[in-house]
Amino acid sequence: MKFLNRLGLYIIFIRKAFSRPEKRSVYTKELMSEFEKLGLNSIVLVLIISFFIGAVLTLQTAYNMENPLLPRYLIGYLTRETMLLEFSSTIVSLILAGKIGSNIASEIGSMRITEQIEALETMGVNSVSYLVGPKIIASFVINPVLYIFSVFIGILGGLLCGIVSGVVNYEDFIYGLHFSFNPYYVTYSIVKSLFFAFIFTSIPAFYGYYVQGGALEVGKAGTKAVVDSSITILVVNLVLTQIML
Repeated sequence: MKFLNRLGLYIIFIRKAFSRPEKRSVYTKELMSEFEKLGLNSIVLVLIISFFIGAVLTLQTAYNMENPLLPRYLIGYLTRETMLLEFSSTIVSLILAGKIGSNIASEIGSMRITEQIEALETMGVNSVSYLVGPKIIASFVINPVLYIFSVFIGILGGLLCGIVSGVVNYEDFIYGLHFSFNPYYVTYSIVKSLFFAFIFTSIPAFYGYYVQGGALEVGKAGTKAVVDSSITILVVNLVLTQIML
C-alpha cells in the first residue's frame, strides 16, 4: 500500500512538472542553466571514463582471442558493439544517476527544509514545474549527446590502445568497426538514453521535493534516490531490450 501511495504521488508530481509554466522567460533561463549543470559539468567525466573503458575492452578482447583462427578485426567489432549497445547508454546513465541524481536530490531537498519551496508556492509559482521541468527537459537533450560522445571516445580509446599495445593494427580495427554494422542499434540505444535521462532526474527530484526533517534526511533522500534510480534504470533496460531487440 505504501508503494502504491508513493507511485500515485510520483505520477501527480510528474504531471505538475510538465504543466504550463507561468513565465516562459524565467523557465527558459532556468532551462539554459540546467544545460550547463547537467551537460557541461558531466561531459569531462563521461569522456574520461569512456576513453579508458574502450581501451580496456580492446585489451581484454585481444587477450581472450589467442586462437589464431579468430580474425583480429573481431577486436574492433566487439569493442564497437559493447560501447554502442550497453556501456555508453546504460553504464554511463548509471554513473550519471550517482553524480547528477544526488545533486538534484540534495539541491531540491535543501530548498524544502529551508522553506524556499514554500516561498515559491506563496508567490503563486508552480514550484514543481519551475524546479523539476527544466531538469527533465535538459536531460532529454543532454543524455543522447553524451551517449554519442561516449561511443566515439570509447572507440577512439580502443583504437589508440590497440595500436600502441600492438594487439591489433589500424586496418583490422577499422574493418571491425564497419563489419556487420546495424544502424538500428544506435536508435535502440538513444531511445534507452531518453528513458534513463527521465529516470535519473525525476526520481531524485521527487525524493528531494518531499523530504522531511533536516540535513540528515536530505542526505538519506539523496542516497535512496540514487539507489532507486539505478535499480529502475536496470529494470527498464531489461524491459526495453526485450521489447526492442
